[in-house]
Amino acid sequence: MIPGSRSARIQALVAEQAALRGARVGLIDVCTAAVATLPVGGAGVSAMSRDRASHPLCSTDSVSQQMEELQLALGEGPCVDAFVLGSAVLCPDLSAGELRRHWTVFADAALEAGARAVFALPLQIGAISPGVLDLYSGSSVELDADAVADAMAFADTATLLLLDARISETGVPFDTEAAGTDRPDSALSDDLGGYRAEIDQATGILVVQLGVGVEEAFIRLRAHAYARGTRISVVAADVVAHRLRFPLEMTPSDIQPPDARPPDEEP
Repeated sequence: MIPGSRSARIQALVAEQAALRGARVGLIDVCTAAVATLPVGGAGVSAMSRDRASHPLCSTDSVSQQMEELQLALGEGPCVDAFVLGSAVLCPDLSAGELRRHWTVFADAALEAGARAVFALPLQIGAISPGVLDLYSGSSVELDADAVADAMAFADTATLLLLDARISETGVPFDTEAAGTDRPDSALSDDLGGYRAEIDQATGILVVQLGVGVEEAFIRLRAHAYARGTRISVVAADVVAHRLRFPLEMTPSDIQPPDARPPDEEP
């Protein structure tokens, strides 16, 4: 399958879930679409950080909710490893001896709670990793190559939604259910694909403008959005439209609020 077509298909499935709820697309729609598409029974997303307290954002059922809270409370499990390693952690059977030895507390607690298989996918763009998407099954299950690729596409969609959400000073999205868009449900699939393209374009512009690498450019883009308390896609649009030019060295006083734009520069 062509990667672009997989991404478009996954985004359409997520948009369909939002339409069924009669709401704007959110992280919960990524989770429910993943459960409907993959051979799993539950899903959850947790916000993860190296310098702030991590916390669950959403889950599809009580077992998933327990799993999210359990891993963060214990500080061990596939979710934690996926975040630290920056790669998928696939556990088709937690009752396997090596996994129970690796996660001495989590594995037994997860099995007791009703989760036997766990698949953790980091939410990641460049050097930015805001969380992890976790998939759960009450029975042992293997994900084939196509299923793993779909799971990663769901994680990519969750990443875009989470990074595009407005973040408070504590790191908690103001509205995780509606994170990522102000547009009608019928346009959500196109919007999600557009976010990545515009963010990539803005990152490329900053690479040239600042003379830095791609990862550093994206970090600067994300930091500017975070400091303004606005969406990363809004900042990316300003960069692409040449409404915003970053100084070579950024300080808090360099960051203008959105309402400081001249009237003729409104998007």
